[in-house]
Amino acid sequence: MKYFEEKVHAGEWDEVEKYLSGFTKVDDNRYSMKIFFEIRKQKYLEALDRHDRAKAVDILVKDLKVFSTFNEELYKEITQLLTLENFRENEQLSKYGDTKSARSIMLIELKKLIEANPLFREKLVFPTLKASRLRTLINQSLNWQHQLCKNPRPNPDIKTLFTDHTCAPPNGARASPVSVPLAAVPKAGATYPPLTAHTPFQPPPAGPSLAGWMANAAATSSVPSAVVAASSLPVPANQAVQILKRPTIADYQSAESEQLMKRLRPSGHGVDEATYPSPIPQPSWSVEDLPRTVVCTLPQGSSVTSMDFHPSRHTLLLVGSANGEITLWEVGLRERLFSKPFKIWDTQACSPQFQNSVVKDSSMSINRVTWNPDGDLIGVAFTKHLIHLHAYQQPNETRQVLEIDAHSGGVNDIAFSRPNKQLCVVTCGDDKLIKVWDMQGQKLFSFEGHEAPVYSICPHHKESIQFIFSTSLDGKIKAWLYDNVGSRVDYDAPGKWCTTMLYSADGTRLFSCGTSKEGDSYLVEWNESEGSIKRTYSGFRKKASGVVQFDTAQNHILAAGEDNQIKFWDVDNTNMLSYTEADGGLPSLPRLRFNKEGNLLAVTTMDNGFKILANADGLRSLRTFGTTRPFEAFRVPYEVSSMKVSGAPVVAGISPNIGRMDHIDRNSPANPTPIMNGGDSASRSIDIKPRISEEKPDKAKPWELMEVINPQQCRVATMPETPDQPSKVVRLLYTNSGVGLLALGSNAVQRLWKWSRNDQNPSGKATASVVPHHWQPNSGLVMTNDPADTNPEEAVPCIALSKNDSYVMSACGGKVSLFNMMTFKVMTTFMPPPPASTFLAFHPQDNNIIAIGMEDSTIHIYNVRVDEVKTRLTGHQKRITGLAFSNNQHILVSSGADAQLCVWATDSWEKKKTVAIQMPAGKTPSGDTWVQFNSDWSRLLVVHETQLAIYDASKMERIYQVANHLYLIKICCYFFVKISSLVSVDTSGHFVSFHITCIILTQQPAGFCCLYQW
Repeated sequence: MKYFEEKVHAGEWDEVEKYLSGFTKVDDNRYSMKIFFEIRKQKYLEALDRHDRAKAVDILVKDLKVFSTFNEELYKEITQLLTLENFRENEQLSKYGDTKSARSIMLIELKKLIEANPLFREKLVFPTLKASRLRTLINQSLNWQHQLCKNPRPNPDIKTLFTDHTCAPPNGARASPVSVPLAAVPKAGATYPPLTAHTPFQPPPAGPSLAGWMANAAATSSVPSAVVAASSLPVPANQAVQILKRPTIADYQSAESEQLMKRLRPSGHGVDEATYPSPIPQPSWSVEDLPRTVVCTLPQGSSVTSMDFHPSRHTLLLVGSANGEITLWEVGLRERLFSKPFKIWDTQACSPQFQNSVVKDSSMSINRVTWNPDGDLIGVAFTKHLIHLHAYQQPNETRQVLEIDAHSGGVNDIAFSRPNKQLCVVTCGDDKLIKVWDMQGQKLFSFEGHEAPVYSICPHHKESIQFIFSTSLDGKIKAWLYDNVGSRVDYDAPGKWCTTMLYSADGTRLFSCGTSKEGDSYLVEWNESEGSIKRTYSGFRKKASGVVQFDTAQNHILAAGEDNQIKFWDVDNTNMLSYTEADGGLPSLPRLRFNKEGNLLAVTTMDNGFKILANADGLRSLRTFGTTRPFEAFRVPYEVSSMKVSGAPVVAGISPNIGRMDHIDRNSPANPTPIMNGGDSASRSIDIKPRISEEKPDKAKPWELMEVINPQQCRVATMPETPDQPSKVVRLLYTNSGVGLLALGSNAVQRLWKWSRNDQNPSGKATASVVPHHWQPNSGLVMTNDPADTNPEEAVPCIALSKNDSYVMSACGGKVSLFNMMTFKVMTTFMPPPPASTFLAFHPQDNNIIAIGMEDSTIHIYNVRVDEVKTRLTGHQKRITGLAFSNNQHILVSSGADAQLCVWATDSWEKKKTVAIQMPAGKTPSGDTWVQFNSDWSRLLVVHETQLAIYDASKMERIYQVANHLYLIKICCYFFVKISSLVSVDTSGHFVSFHITCIILTQQPAGFCCLYQW
């Protein structure tokens, strides 16, 4: 980095790029692209600053042109700087100083990008080489040569390194095979004869590489393995070439970045616009993100031995107990969904050894419970012989799938894996074996090699290579492929006793935690490329009487239970970050488990129960369940208080109509009901009977309506006043980045408010705790739409933002206007009425393609670049009221005032399907209908005055529906909330912000908003 910094400060841009190109290319990933863009942009700005127009044009054409493929609009804006006498006239560059300071500022950003770029990992500091490194490489080479011998001898006679080693068969007879793991060093006591009398050849002290064995994973060996059962899932032969070309297990390119780069290539579809000129936001976290607030304590009734959160429903916790019972908890409701005591399903199918052990001692405990990756199977490992597999169906149904007499003695661990994309179960036990089972209960593999009971397993994969780490009670760590070759590595774990291994959530970092027989605990990160310990975390104080348990979350948190506490570490810092006693009551070595989001943490207690700890995000997610009593942690953040912001008048308060939290009776027509067998819950007629209880409010089950009318649950912030005349707010939008709020008024004027990053709001995201400031460019321009020639009250307002907030288009009965969000300049206007535009949507992959819903029920697919309507879609009977693109389904869903949904294929613009909203009996199919996809486009929210419904996006089949029988509620706004805040419009046209999560906004004389949990 030092050399790189010197060249940047000197402005030697050619040398900077040449040096950088040794590590990465411009199209490797988004970080690399941003690095090269910043360097070339700086070179371009310096040429402009010197008024060297010829050089600037040369840089623009030769260096910056490549970025036009990814974002043509960005390239146009950069080109426009040539027309300015001083590029500082551009608002975004107004703070550009002199060349020296600009280079220093850019270098800071470059260093952040380089440090975040996975391609630079482990490359920023010159590696420390051990003195014995050469000897290790020689030893590994000799092991490799000896393993390939046709006639391997137990004591090979190696006399030189100048030629490859081979063993000659003694008297033509085949010697007994030696068991030397591929790419591994000889075991203790097995040494090679001296190369010469003066240079003895000793095995290196270090263990084998965690990555090196992968390089030889698929190599063919003539040494038969007598200890591995025949496999029905062999590793494909073509993996040998792939692995040998890339002989490292560590691959830091995530699937997300790979997919991104496919999209960034010119032949692909359009991509997200590059942000200019601000840097790529870097993920940040603080100690406040640690789940340390105790939410609740739940009784299990027996000592908790294992826990696992559901992989997608993050508040479902599976618990295994010492009495053999498994229980599923919905921690948001503090409710047991089911409890299954231990029972032998088929005694006759079990081994006589197991039957005899049960006769002698019928007690049965659980060693491990786990979910499969899809969350529809539960695996249970017991302390005697058996594993159970249960199929799970939401919300609380299970059925027996498999009972396997898996091991002699205890089954110490169980996990799911997918070798060759086939779901399998991996187990280990006291019989020193690791076994792999298919879903019919057939044994596929039996790995033998440990000399002590196998304590834990860790199945994982790198690229297409599936493998298993295992640890045993003698402190040995081994690695296995799904083949017939045997263990690939054999080395000692710190402490040389009980150890568990885990990968980080993104699969790039490997950790282990264990305890020695003397009671010393070790938490370490492994260097996979070297097979050595990368860092050892400090903070363990006492001599442990058992084994310390640990877990990891969010790619940056480690947690372990010790000394009646939960201790936390940042994965990049060996010193303990924080700890919590969780209000006391923890055992000396508590067990713990994070949910997948890392915002909830389950911790065992001494009194046969467990506690749920949460951070702020976890508290918000639990709050949507409306638990029995308010969480203490919610009281402070939601207290009503005045909010101040410099330079802007603020009025904050709660409506006098808001006074308490009520729950709608479960028999209320507003109570959501699933759609079953085509039945329509809307046909029922039930009276509304609100039930109010200050002492014992009902639990709000999933899908139960809950009115938010309590000041402790709401925080209201009124936006600062604007210079224009007051007008009714008719449309509201968050910016996609979550830092701004855009409002369209009935006077056709759009206003933008932004939240600043400060001590009160470190994230800079939208929040009701801090009032935003009204934002305008220095030019003072205002985004004003072309007004309608008719009565403004009759106009249908519409507004849409491009994916990276660069552009906003809107209309208020007149032409559609496209604005630049940085300058507020009108880029173009189009589609003059009649008919008027009623809904707008940007194509998710190309901002130049716009879907425009019209008053005459048609949909126009408009290309801004060529100013042309490419396609005209017909299928609705009344005006268009909603449009929503699905990126992965490649569809456009439209809704109209005819209460119909149409599905269009975005590649051909052909209509695939028409879905009529099921109306209540006697209700004419009409009324405005809105649609919106959730963040992963798997679910579609449909909002109509009679109902709210969720559809499966792939099949367009209705999953759930909430009926509004009496039409007392006028739904005026709706959100599949993607960020933690939300904006609403009240009946007077003012807008307020609520800091809550899943919201449907409704309008009544008193006014209230409702929460739904899907």
